[in-house]
Amino acid sequence: MKDQALFDKIDLHLIRVLNTVLTERSVSRAAIRLGMYQPAVSAALRRLRDLAGDPILVRSGAGMVPTDAGLRMMEPSASILRAAEVLFSDARGFDPATAQTVFSLAASDYLDPQFLPQLVMQIKAQAPLCRVEMRGLSPESDYRAHLAQGDIDIVIGNWAAPPDDLHMGRLFDDEVVCLVSNDHPAVRRGWDARTWLEAEHIAPTPTHLGARGVIDDHLEQLGLRRNIMVRCPHFGLIPAMVASSLLVLTTGRQYCERYLDQLPVQILPCPLEFPRMMYYQLWHERTHASNSARWLRERVRSVALALRKD
Repeated sequence: MKDQALFDKIDLHLIRVLNTVLTERSVSRAAIRLGMYQPAVSAALRRLRDLAGDPILVRSGAGMVPTDAGLRMMEPSASILRAAEVLFSDARGFDPATAQTVFSLAASDYLDPQFLPQLVMQIKAQAPLCRVEMRGLSPESDYRAHLAQGDIDIVIGNWAAPPDDLHMGRLFDDEVVCLVSNDHPAVRRGWDARTWLEAEHIAPTPTHLGARGVIDDHLEQLGLRRNIMVRCPHFGLIPAMVASSLLVLTTGRQYCERYLDQLPVQILPCPLEFPRMMYYQLWHERTHASNSARWLRERVRSVALALRKD
C-alpha cells in the first residue's frame, strides 16, 4: 500500500483507539476508557491490524501484551494525540472552566509539603474537567528528554544552576538550615563546622545520575564532605526519621518549618554558610507558546507566591 493511500485510511479516532488499547493492554478496559462498546473497539483494532500488517496486541497468559511493532507505536500515537489537542484547543484559546486538558508535571518533593496539594487544589477549583498527572524526579528519570518529547509539561525543583537549554521561571528562594530531633546533642551544646560535618546526616537520593544535590555541590567547592549515613528517595519521610534519631537534615527553612508542630524536632542554624536554595519551574520551547501550558505555569507561580507569604 502506498504511503498516501495508507494515510487516507487513518483518522484521529483510530489513533486514539490504538493508543488506548496499547496503554490498557485490554480491549474491554480500553472500551470503558473510550466510552465505546467492546465490539466497536475490536472492529477498530482489526482495522489497525490490517493497516499495520501486525497483530499489535497478542495474548500472553491471562492478559495481552503489545508486539514489538505495537511498542514502537505507543509514543508516536501519544505524540499525535497531544499535537492534535494543542492544535485545536490553543486555536480556540484555553478556557479552564470547560477544558479537558491533561496536565503532566514532574516535581521534587524537596518542595514545601503544601506546594503540590495547593497546586492540585487550585487546578481542580478552576479547571474541574482537567486531569493532573504527577511524576517524581529520580536518578532514572531524564526530565530534559521527557520535556522535549512532550511526556511532561513542566518540571519543578531546585537547582544551583538550572539548565540553560530550557525556559525557566523562578518561584522562590529559601535559607538553608538544619532540622534535628529535640534530643540531638547540638540542641544543648551547639556546634561548629567540624562537629556539623562529623554528625550523622540524612540526605535525599539524587534526582538524576551524577548529581550530588545543592548542599554537597557547595561543600565540594569548599573542599569539604559531610558524613552522610542515610539516603532516602522519599523526602517527605525524612523529617520523621530525624525525629526518632540523631540524624541531621540540611535543607530549606520553609520546608522544615512545616514540621515543627507535627514532630519533636527543631531548627538549628547551619554553622557553614550556604547560598540560598533556589526553586524554579522549567519548560521546553515546545510548550512555550501554548495557552494551556501558560495557564498551568501561572498556577504554579501563584501557589509559590502564596506559600512564600505564609
